Amino acid sequence: MDSALRVTSGYDSLDQILDGLRIGDNVVWEVDSIDDYRYFIGPYVDHALKENRRVIYMRFGEHEPLLGASPHIRVCSIDPRQGFEHFATRIHEILRDEGTGAFYVFDCLSELLSAWTTDHMVGNFFWVTCPYLFELDTVAYFALIRHSHSFETLDRIRQTTQVLVDVYQADGHFYVHPRKVWQRHSPTMFLPHRKHGDRFIPITNSWEATKLLRTHGRREGYGTRYLDHWHQLFLEAERLDREQAEPREQLTMIRHICRHMIGRDERVLALAERYFSLSDLINIRSRIIGTGFIGGKAVGMLLANHILSKELSFTWRDALEPHDSFYVGSNVYYSYIVHNGWWKLFMEQKNTDGYFSAAETLRECMMQGVFPESIREGFRRMLEYFGQYPIIVRSSSLLEDGFGNAFAGKYDSFFRTNQGTPEERLEMFEDAVRRIFASAMSEEALAYRLQRGLDQSDEQMALLVQRVSGSYHERYYFPELAGVGVSYNSFVWDRDMEPTAGMLRLVLGLGTRAVDRVDGDYPCIVALDAPMKRPVKGVEDVRKFSQRDVDVLNVEENALQTVSTLRLSGALPEMPWSLYGVRDTETSSLIRSRTRQKEDVWLLTFERFLAQTDFCAMMQNALKTLENAYDYPVDIEFTASVDTQQTIRLCVVQCRPLQTKGIQTLGQLPTDLDDEQVIFRNEGNFMGGNVAHQLSWIIWVEPDEYARLGHADKFEVARLIGRLNKRIADRQDNKTMLLGPGRWGTSTPSLGVPIAFNEINNMTIVGEVAFESGGMMPELSYGSHFFQDLVESEIFYLALYPERRDCQFNRQRLLNFHNVFEGLMPASSRFKKVVKVLQVEDAGLYVRSDVVSQQLVCYSENGDYAELPV
Repeated sequence: MDSALRVTSGYDSLDQILDGLRIGDNVVWEVDSIDDYRYFIGPYVDHALKENRRVIYMRFGEHEPLLGASPHIRVCSIDPRQGFEHFATRIHEILRDEGTGAFYVFDCLSELLSAWTTDHMVGNFFWVTCPYLFELDTVAYFALIRHSHSFETLDRIRQTTQVLVDVYQADGHFYVHPRKVWQRHSPTMFLPHRKHGDRFIPITNSWEATKLLRTHGRREGYGTRYLDHWHQLFLEAERLDREQAEPREQLTMIRHICRHMIGRDERVLALAERYFSLSDLINIRSRIIGTGFIGGKAVGMLLANHILSKELSFTWRDALEPHDSFYVGSNVYYSYIVHNGWWKLFMEQKNTDGYFSAAETLRECMMQGVFPESIREGFRRMLEYFGQYPIIVRSSSLLEDGFGNAFAGKYDSFFRTNQGTPEERLEMFEDAVRRIFASAMSEEALAYRLQRGLDQSDEQMALLVQRVSGSYHERYYFPELAGVGVSYNSFVWDRDMEPTAGMLRLVLGLGTRAVDRVDGDYPCIVALDAPMKRPVKGVEDVRKFSQRDVDVLNVEENALQTVSTLRLSGALPEMPWSLYGVRDTETSSLIRSRTRQKEDVWLLTFERFLAQTDFCAMMQNALKTLENAYDYPVDIEFTASVDTQQTIRLCVVQCRPLQTKGIQTLGQLPTDLDDEQVIFRNEGNFMGGNVAHQLSWIIWVEPDEYARLGHADKFEVARLIGRLNKRIADRQDNKTMLLGPGRWGTSTPSLGVPIAFNEINNMTIVGEVAFESGGMMPELSYGSHFFQDLVESEIFYLALYPERRDCQFNRQRLLNFHNVFEGLMPASSRFKKVVKVLQVEDAGLYVRSDVVSQQLVCYSENGDYAELPV
């Protein structure tokens, strides 16, 4: 061996045993105490400093420092309680910055257990850190406390490290026993060595060896299986629960478990400590695959069910459908990355330069990875439990559905009809898990995290696996009713409505059409204090703005399908269609005249259902109960079933703090405006509270010109607006209003501009304008994922219907403002007739709203309104 690659441990006798240390060695000491580890550190560091080596001390333990203060030693303090990802990333950054040739001392790895609970993650950390240290030509010291780790973790560390030395005391003597020394060998290297003076002497006779190893073997526990710290924690919790320990002792354990399984948000933890018993947490643990957090979506669902079940003013225990969900712990996400060898790429994604580019590569990799066999076995057992009932696999990340960060629609969820052989069902389930893990690296999710300052936060992806609430209807499986409920309705459309009463988006079938804007389809909007009042007027509007299609699971074809209400009502005549809809006699007659077939066409208004059942009262009670518990408005997703006696069974599948703005007082709206001052005036059809914004820019998409564009050019208009969004829009100094025909964010360009939310995220106001002759109509999507994005970003939303009496829109007055599009975007001048960029900074142009009176006005100010608040 080249002497340049050989370094000293600081002990000549130990160097003789190990044939010296080598550049690249990771040295792990398995010890009984920190002092035993400390014994080997001092000489190692002293000799390194004498040779002018850089020494870095990784400080993260709660034990006393291993090294004293020295100007020659760099101490890097890292807090492991901020999570595995933050910790491993910070270590990686330090190693990268230090480069090659540095010597390292790490605090005892067993200290990480108190921060991470499971020592599986200790194994993961070592597995990704040790090879990187080896690449950098370092020498690094680590320690493990004996009996603190599972055999699985010890085995992973043994496989990865270059040197593993057992250190112990027996019969009043101090021993070192090398277990692994990579690429070195001698006749006595792997024997136990007793310390005698300054020397370590090998035990070479069988009598002494047998006596020593039998004694030490009993201490080691050979023949038994060390339990992971996670399992030890819950064994202790089960003991406390079984023995009905004192409330204070149980509360201490509840708090400890919550901080390792529920989350880190103090407000959520306070709710968990209030509503979860120790028995509840043990039951949750029994349904976790892997270890770690269950994620925000799972926590919200569990909290909602526990909060309602403890409400005494309503018999929720009878009205709630029980759940039997499973959870894939957040540590599985990291283990998946580590197991497939992608950690280095994951670290690249943490850098500014690789934030999007490395993420794209990692996302593609994650679609193809394999899971550790222990995790796959957990998947199999779960699928055996569910049998062939349909399930939904839902993202439930650590940050998702928390206070201030809904992540609505940013991560994927997948229905699985769960049909086929066990092997086929496992394959379909694993495909869903891969896709959800990969969605954590999607451009939209990353842009959302970046915008909200969460790009460097731990974002562990857990999963919530639920039996789909519903029932079989011949070959279809679906809930009869599903939807979204919000406890605060900031989109009231009638001055007599009360925002605090709450609102629903209600659909027949799976709830996908309630949470997403679906092209050409509309859920039923229900104000809970006025369920018979609708934001649409007249039969034609009801026909136009009602649900036409139903999302169902087809168990024969093993697929999620969309079926028209006409086809579904024909296939399932036994369903109570008259409870959910009204006959569209005009359309039925038209079909009969053309096909000579009698077909009942139903318009899903839900009027009889809302009027004849106690559903609205039940939903209002649920929303207010949850709002009171959260001390904050809430947003839920639900399904509901109705039996022949019209008894309703409710299933709350999701609950989160509602992202909404309160009603502030900005003074009365101007009442003596001339028509020439008004750009538009509207009653209702807006959300975002009371505002008074002075605009600098208006971006206007001309409906007629947009309608004439080809399919590809309509997508190009969306990208063009995205560039303007980055260039001119600023919600502080350059407030911009975006107006365009039909729906923003549609996937069908004929219905509006197919823009992504991150292409409008700097706008102050986003408006959808009805262009009825072109078939482009707004979608009042309060409660949807689109709504969540708008409100989280504090973007005011409005919808204008110029052909209605309660809407005044002076389109010509708008176009009189100076258009600077060509000057800003000369390379896109061919779209100058389509997109107008109007400079209104000097025009004193305001948009003001009043929620109570439901009035909205955009006007050019005169002298009487110079002091309006902005």
